[in-house]
Amino acid sequence: MAASQDNDVPVFQRIKDYLLAQIHAGQWREGDAIPSEPELARQFGVSRMTVNRAVRELTAEQVLTRVQGSGTYVAQHKYQATLVEIKSIAEEVRARGHRHRSELHLLERDKASELMAMPFGMKPGQLLFHSIIVHLENDVPIQVEDRWVNPAVAPAYLEQDFSQITPNEYLMVAAPLQGVNYSIEALTPPREIAQMLHMAAKEPCLVLKRRTLSQGEAASVATMWHPGNRYQFAGSF
Repeated sequence: MAASQDNDVPVFQRIKDYLLAQIHAGQWREGDAIPSEPELARQFGVSRMTVNRAVRELTAEQVLTRVQGSGTYVAQHKYQATLVEIKSIAEEVRARGHRHRSELHLLERDKASELMAMPFGMKPGQLLFHSIIVHLENDVPIQVEDRWVNPAVAPAYLEQDFSQITPNEYLMVAAPLQGVNYSIEALTPPREIAQMLHMAAKEPCLVLKRRTLSQGEAASVATMWHPGNRYQFAGSF
């Protein structure tokens, strides 16, 4: 299959799109080997360096995995083995036999700032969806979820009733995971976050920052604030 001649799209991106399309169509499944870089270079009529960039980026996004001396394969999904599982906080609360509910504080379309545009690979000023939701367990606030969403991969985000479904539950269907990056740190929350969590001034929060990838793009960037005296992260390997 020859590459498209659309000069508006970089060649390496067209190769990424082709590889993703083959995976989404089921032509290559988890654990299957993809064509070698020399084969792809011949197929698209480009240098191996161009192919290498496409493959390298998909590997960084955890869509592909490389095995030295063997080849490149469609990555196995391993999210459940990470310290922080990619699941809904409502599911976590219900698993403890408790009642979950949420309070929607913000749901809007907004322009990406220079700082927020970077993790999405966008230009500042492009539109993103933005939500702020407080999650409660037995009516006690345990998380403020501040989430930015890419409209290209979740166009119906603003139409959801987030009293009935969490953003995570919607995105897992609308934008199936291809990869995730996250970090956890202890921070003193801004005043408005502390108020939403019914916390005293200067009490620390555990803050989970998570960027998810889907359809070859950043799908969402979320910052989740948890009261340090009411919440803990746990996991096993």
